Amino acid sequence: MSERLKGKSVLVTAAAQGIGLASAIAMAREGAKVYATDISPKKLNLIRGQNLENLEIFEMDVTNNDSIHHGVARAKPDVLFNCAGFVHHGTILDATDEEWDFAMDLNVRSMVRTTKAVLPGMLERGGGSIINMSSALGSIIGAPNRFVYGTTKAAVVGLTKSVAVDFITKGIRCNCICPGTVDSPSWRDRVDALGEQLGSREEALAQFVARQPMGRVAKAEEIAALVVYLASDESAFTTGHTHIIDGGWSGQ
Repeated sequence: MSERLKGKSVLVTAAAQGIGLASAIAMAREGAKVYATDISPKKLNLIRGQNLENLEIFEMDVTNNDSIHHGVARAKPDVLFNCAGFVHHGTILDATDEEWDFAMDLNVRSMVRTTKAVLPGMLERGGGSIINMSSALGSIIGAPNRFVYGTTKAAVVGLTKSVAVDFITKGIRCNCICPGTVDSPSWRDRVDALGEQLGSREEALAQFVARQPMGRVAKAEEIAALVVYLASDESAFTTGHTHIIDGGWSGQ
């Protein structure tokens, strides 16, 4: 086990699957004390099979302030990884008020809640790293039928830059990660849903892969490696940035 994160306490949201899960495991393997949280205790139990003594799991709802404050008091994090989010399908004409409210609450306001909750402790301890999950799809590049998602992920970039500049002299760093398409259970669900519309899962999969110049989607572990870097002191001179990791999608 490496010790790049030895002595750090890390709080991860949406850690039951995908990037959150891969990142929680990666940071624990780098020596951090990781508190992996999600709203699904059943899915979180899958982490137990990793046999990592420094990885602790508990339920936390990022849409509920009481739940968040309980989790922050338990973890006392030096590092916060805001990973919770949801992808809606459709254009602006398809977006309902309910979808819009849900996406803003989960994709943006949840990060406001968790960040406000961790900042007092980080300031008292003299520093911390906040890592927000944004997307290449938003302020970096557009994609069809991703109006709600792209708009909320663009908001995460603004949130990140604002927090970074407000606390830059207080030892607090805030960065966001902007991935391209990443293999995860939620992504596979979107492939299945598009496959039903098109009448072919293979065609749906081909559409997702076609927008990645490398000819494949990312592995969750590849994003987790960037999370580890931003959590570590190796990135001590990095704050307020959008870290694009999209397989060249936005560089075309």
